[in-house]
Order: sequence, then structure tokens, then C-alpha cells
Amino acid sequence: MAMITLNIMPIAYISKGLRVDEIVKSSQKPDFLPEKIPLLETIAANLAGMIFQILQRQDGSVFIPYISSGCKYLYELEPEAIQPDFQMLCKLIYPQDIKAFTESIAVCRTTLTPWHWESRIITPSGKLKWIQGTLQPELQATGDFLWHGLVMDITDRKQAQEKLLESEARYKAILDAIPDLMFRISRDGEYLDLKSEGANITLSREEIVGKNLQELLPSDVAAISQVAIAKTLDSGILQTCEYQLPTSLGIKDYEARLVVSGTDEVLAIVRDITDRKQGEVALQNLAQKFAKAFSCSPDSITISTLQEGRFIEVNDSFVNLSGYGRDEAIGKTSFELNLWVNDRDRLNLVQELQSTGVARNLEIDFRQKSGEIITTLLSAEVIDLNGIPAILAVHHDITERKQVEAQLRFCAQRDRLLAETLVRIRSSLKLEEILQTTVTEVRQFLQADRVFIGLNNANLGVKTLAESVDHKYPSVSGWSTNDEAYLQELRNLLKDNRVRVVEDVTQISASPKVKAHCQKFQTKASLAVPIMLGNELFGALIANQCSGPRHWQPIEIDLLQQMSEQLAIAIQQSQICQKLAELNTNLEYQVQERTAQLQQKMQEVENLHRVKDVVLHTVAHDLRTSVMGNLMVLKNLLNQGQGSRGAKEAEGQGAGGRGENSSPLLPAPCSPASSAQSSIPISRSIIERMIQGNDRQLTMINSLLEINSCEKQGIEIKLEPLQLSTLVGECSSQLEPMLTQNQATLKNLIRADLPLVMADEIRLQKVLVNLIAHGLQNNPPGLNFTLSATVEGGMIRTQIQDDGVGMSKVECDRLFDLHVRDPQDCCSTSIGLKMYLCRKVIKAHGGEIGVINNRKRGLTFWFTLPLATSSATNRP
Repeated sequence: MAMITLNIMPIAYISKGLRVDEIVKSSQKPDFLPEKIPLLETIAANLAGMIFQILQRQDGSVFIPYISSGCKYLYELEPEAIQPDFQMLCKLIYPQDIKAFTESIAVCRTTLTPWHWESRIITPSGKLKWIQGTLQPELQATGDFLWHGLVMDITDRKQAQEKLLESEARYKAILDAIPDLMFRISRDGEYLDLKSEGANITLSREEIVGKNLQELLPSDVAAISQVAIAKTLDSGILQTCEYQLPTSLGIKDYEARLVVSGTDEVLAIVRDITDRKQGEVALQNLAQKFAKAFSCSPDSITISTLQEGRFIEVNDSFVNLSGYGRDEAIGKTSFELNLWVNDRDRLNLVQELQSTGVARNLEIDFRQKSGEIITTLLSAEVIDLNGIPAILAVHHDITERKQVEAQLRFCAQRDRLLAETLVRIRSSLKLEEILQTTVTEVRQFLQADRVFIGLNNANLGVKTLAESVDHKYPSVSGWSTNDEAYLQELRNLLKDNRVRVVEDVTQISASPKVKAHCQKFQTKASLAVPIMLGNELFGALIANQCSGPRHWQPIEIDLLQQMSEQLAIAIQQSQICQKLAELNTNLEYQVQERTAQLQQKMQEVENLHRVKDVVLHTVAHDLRTSVMGNLMVLKNLLNQGQGSRGAKEAEGQGAGGRGENSSPLLPAPCSPASSAQSSIPISRSIIERMIQGNDRQLTMINSLLEINSCEKQGIEIKLEPLQLSTLVGECSSQLEPMLTQNQATLKNLIRADLPLVMADEIRLQKVLVNLIAHGLQNNPPGLNFTLSATVEGGMIRTQIQDDGVGMSKVECDRLFDLHVRDPQDCCSTSIGLKMYLCRKVIKAHGGEIGVINNRKRGLTFWFTLPLATSSATNRP
């Protein structure tokens, strides 16, 4: 049969003569009452343990008929968790005890004798416990083993035993370690026993035990000892006596401590206290020296308890420094005397002393009895006074030194502020910036609640020019009054260039208006210094304290006086610069005005020259061309007239009339008066050329007149809603003869559903005709035009694209300008005038016009027109 390894504890036999196994067995019988079940739990609970039964069958399987709820207390496991796997308890056995446990279980199973075991376990939570178990094996008739067991917690007992052993060992070690002599002495003074290990003794044990005090000690020492023994035995209280004995090394001091150790006997512990006595004498001498140093020290010295800060002793310097007498200080704490300005300093001192035991040169503020604040350098150490930790503190007064240092820093800051103000005045002409920076820095320097600069003006009254104020207090900026009597009173306060120093406004005599003003702006103290420009009072530099009365230091008054002088310089400098600026402004204005007039005149002259040049060159060129054309025509007619006469004579002689192949000529008008003269025939082409020349001349003259009218009066247009596609259709019929003559085509891609535009119909038609005419006149026949239009950003953009000759970018940029063309240019000047007029018309409509040189071939003219609004469209 397999061996079961169990962590099982002793089973006890319970009261009333019932064993636990019998109770468990009876609970399985049919007549067992359910109310007996809690009895098992109660038994186990009283024993602080666990009762269980384990049945091990022959096949090695294990069945647990019963396990009490004590397993939860003992093992920190529920019974339901153990019943499926009882081996869980074995896993809790202390590792060093597992082997012995396994061997003891094997012996118990083999011999069928009761099993008793003490061991350690480690619970799931990590607790170490001592347990005691008893196991009763029982072999069943079927060959199975039934184990009845009880496990109890004996941790407290084990711990008590261990502590007892440790205590005995400790006491023995202490006794062995004591170097003192120990004697057992009877009431009558007989030595009964002794312990002399580690003690310096000249006599042996045999020479002492059995002898009497009178035999070994001097008579006076023996008498003192006998009295102490009797007193100890009678009172039962420890007695101490000191005495001296002569030795080979000189006189030695001893101390004997006597306690009752039995009936009519005492235990005497004798210690050599020679060194202690000598130390006490030395300490007494040292204490006398310390007392003299303590009382005569110029620095304050105190001794106080570490925890409470209660004064144990103070010297005369402390009395002089704090203002408290010795009787007032001793027995009181530093908090009760209200010495600490900052209570946190005391806590920091204690923390440092507890961590390091010493503190050096801590700068701490203290409050005297009078309420005045002083600054000291505190050095302290922790000392022991009869077992009580105390603080020995030395206070070195550095109040005067700190005041001198503060005065030096104050002077340095004042000098720096004055220097910076002077540099600012010299380097800047911005008076407002100088004044504002000054009041800000002065308030920061004085640590005042408000600093401002007031203006004294006969017309403006009192006005604040600059102010720096704490946000907790009202601002005087913007305050004004028309009460001349009140203003005069304020001026009189600063008369004779005096400084007005008010440390407490409630203590001065002033009018109700002045007091009301101070109350309104919460002014408790004031320092005012006049700002004088020569003999005239310009204003005042004023510092206010609103938090309470204030004593103004002489150095503070001196600072405001010097600052007022610097501000006067800055104000004078600003006034001079302002006057110069006004003069410069007037001069610049006059120069600008004269320059503008001159530029206007020059522009008018330039425009006149420009128009003159245009008229001169244009008229000269075109008229010259027309005149030369007319001369050529006339000369040609004259030549043709002479040739015609000879031809006619020959013709009349030969044929008697005009030949069939002669060119058709228009006969010159004949009259009887001119019948004697020869007639000059004129061909149709010549007459057409003369008509074209006259048309160009007339067009040029009209363009010049229109340009002149535009330059002087502007273009007058009559805007109305128009359908662009309809306008282009009407314009195409006008262009048809010109297009036919030049073998050109016009392709109209403008949609009829485009929005209406606001335009002058007549002038817009001229623009379209001029743009197409420009392409026809600057290109050979066979030109193709394409018209298109799109809506872009509230405008209609119209494009006229041709496939003719292109132009450079410079020419495109200058095409719509008014300029004089080269006389050798193939294009007439009149066309340039028309392009200029086109731009004028489109600009008057509120649009733009331009020309783009196409990448492949030709030009694209474009112009934009605004869309018609709904109100314009609905007009009748």
C-alpha cells in the first residue's frame, strides 16, 4: 500500500469521555442528531486547531470523511479547498522540517503507534507558525487505514519558550559581563560567597569566604557597611554606600550597592569609582569655568529642552538682548515668550539638530520683548542634562551689521536707479516712457504701494502723467477736479520747493477735502517732492503707502529729490524737442506743400508737352502722309492728262474714237469755258485711295478730340443691362464689310445664357470694332477671329483671339498706352490712339483690358465687365 505523506497534528481526547474519532464516526450513523455537528467545531475552536479524519484505501486512494473549519484559522485555507487535495497542507511545512516529518509518518504507519509531532509551517500569507499534531492510526477490517487527527497552534507557547531561553542566556551573559565584585553577606557581616571574575582583587576566594567584615576592612568602613546591611534587610530597599580603601596604587574610592538576596543575607555589588570621583571633581572644576564663561559671554547663551524649547538657563546677555528677565524666561518656552518671528525656523533647527546634532551660524530673526525685530547668528548643539536632551544655543547679534549692509545695498540701488534714469533721459526722447519707467522702478525700490507723477497746469488742473500702483489699491490715474480752491491747497502743500513728508495722515492737520481724498485712495502715508522747471512748479513725484503708516528714511527722501531733478531735465528736454518737432513739422509741411504745388505744375506742363508731342507728331505725320498722297494723285492726274491728249490725237487719226482695251476713265467735267483745256481722266482706285486717306485723317482728328475731351472731362458712359451675345451679334453685322474686304472670318462662341453686363452699348461696340480692326490692319488677308466669354468672380471676361502675327511682351505692355509711334512703323498712329481710348472706356466701366501673345500664333485681346445687379436688371 502506498505511503501517504501528510502534515497531521496531534489529536486530543476531549471531555465527557468521547474521543474525536468516536464523535466523527457517530456523525455518520443514521441516528446521529444534526445538532451534534457544531460540537466538533466548538471542540476544535477551543483547542485553536483542526480535527480531521483521513481514510486511505488499499488501492492508494485517499478519502477525507471530515475536516473541521479550524483549518481556515490554522492554515488560512477553506475546508472545501483541502478535501479534494490533502497534499496542499504538506506544501506548507517548513523546508527544513519536511524530512523528519516524512520519516515520522512512515514509523507511525509501520508500528501503528500514535504519532506526535511538532513542526513549523509557512501560511499562504507568509506567517511562520509552530504546530503540534497527534495522529491515531486505525487499521480497518477491510485493510484500509483510518487516521484520526488533531492539529493545534502552539506558536505562542514556542515563542514564550524561546523568549525564556533567550532571557536566561541574556541574564547569564549580563552577569558574566559585569566586572564588579559581588558578595553574599549575612546580617552579622559574614562573607557567604563571592564573584570575582574580571575584578581587580588581591585576596583569593578562600581568604574571603567565611571571614567577617571586621577582619578584612578598616573599622570605619566595616561600621558603615554593617549599618547599610541592616538597613537593607530591614527596609527591603536598595542601599548605596561609598567608602575609601588604601591600596598599593594609592587611595581608591568604592561604591557598594546592597539588595536583599535571601533570608538575613544581602547581595553587595562593589565597584571601583575612583575614576568617576576624579571625573566628578574635574567636571565640577569645568562646571565652574563654564558657569563663568556662560555668565560673562557677550553673546546670548541659552539652555532649553529639545522638544518643547523650555528655557532651563539663560545668561545676562540674553536678558539684555531679549528684554526678558531671568525669572520671566526660565521655565517658559520660546513660543510662550513669542521670540520666533517665523515659527518654521524653530522646526528647521530641531530637525537639523536631530539629524546632525549640531547647527552653525543660522541667520534667524527674533522678536524682542518690545516687539522690535533683531537678527542673530544662531549656533547650537544637543547636550544631555540628566537624561533629558537639551539645546545649548549661542546667539550673536548681527542686527547692526545687517542694517549697514541693507543701507549699502539701498545706496547702491539708488545710485544704479539714478544712473539708469540719467542714461534713459539722455538716450530717449519719449517722455511718457521715461516717466512710466521711473515710477515703476521707484515703487519697486521703495517697496511702496503707489508712486505717481502729478501735473500742475493752470488750464488742465491736476493730472496724473504716470503711475505704478499695487493691484490691491485704487489708482489715481484719471482723477481730476475743477475745485480751484482745492487745487490751490494742493499746490500750497509743495510751495517753496519743500519736500512734504507725511508718516501718518491721521496725525496731520488738513482740510476735509484732503482727508477725504486720502480716504478715497486709501492713503496712510505720503512722500511728495516737487518737480520744478526753473521757478515754476511743473508737478510732483509722490509715493504713497496704503497698507499703513510708514517712516520715510532720509535716503528715500534723498532719492525722490534727485529723481525729481532728473525728471525736470527730462521734461525740459522733451519740451525743447517738442518745439523743435513742431518747427520741423511746419517746415516740412511748407516744403511738402510747395513741392506738391511744383509737382502739380510740372505734371501739368508734362501733360501739355505730352499732348503737344502727340498732336504734333500725329498731325504732322498723318497730314504729311495725306498731303504727299494728294500730291502724288495730282501729279499722276496731271501726267495722265498730258498722255491722254497725245493718245486721243493718235486715236482720232487712226480709229476715229476710244479703243476697246483702254482703261475706263472717269471724264473730267467739261464746260464751254474749259473746252479749250484738256480734260484729265481719274481712275476709281485713285479716288478710293483719296477717300481712304481722308477717312484716316478724319478718324485721327476725331480720336485726338476724344482724347482731349477724356483728359479734361473724363469719359461719359451710360450704363445699362446688356446681353453680351446680342451686342456681339449686332457688332458682327457692322464688321461684315470689313471682314469680307480682308477675307477674314469671325467665329462667335459667346453663349446666350450668360448673365447680363452693365455697359454703354455704343462705346462697347466701338471697343469691339477697334480691337478687331487692329488685327485686320496689322495682318495680311485671311485672318480668323474667335470670340468667347466666361464668368469669373462677379465679372464677365471677354476674349478675342486671332491667328495672325504676334507681338513682343514690351509691345503688348505698351499697346494701350498713349505714346508716339515710330513714323516708319507700318501701323498708323491713329490705331494707337484707338487702343488708348479702348482702355479708357473699359476702365470707366470698372473693368480691365489687356493683350496676350499666344504661344503658337496670334494675339488674344481680353477685357472684363461687371455683371448687372438685380436692382439694375429690374429697372423699367
